[in-house]
Amino acid sequence: MSEHPAENSVTHRRYVPFSHAHYAGDLVDGAYGLALFGDAATDLAILLDGDEGLFASYDDVQFHAPVRAGDVVEVTARLVEAGRRSRRMAFTLHVVARGAATPERPGRALPLAEPILATSARGTVVVPPPE
Repeated sequence: MSEHPAENSVTHRRYVPFSHAHYAGDLVDGAYGLALFGDAATDLAILLDGDEGLFASYDDVQFHAPVRAGDVVEVTARLVEAGRRSRRMAFTLHVVARGAATPERPGRALPLAEPILATSARGTVVVPPPE
């Protein structure tokens, strides 16, 4: 497992497509963010252990602000504790840009001066025993 703090976290950015809007106001369901957490956890497990691992559980999932179609989100997974075969991770999802369509500019979007924390969670990934 990596001993370098910079290698103990990963960050992904993703545009939220309108195909994921499920509710009025182009809101996206919370499961969208959890799926992104799973992708970041897999990436971090590969970095730390050379294996995708198996996501065993989430706990302390909190939805702080809405995510909307047209947003750009940034997801970070950070190692907080390592056992022999388990990796506890903390996750955050921030909105870093938001769609701002107008009739004249339907593709208009704006970077946010301050990212908005939309979702946070903790989770456990199990990896194979060391060889």
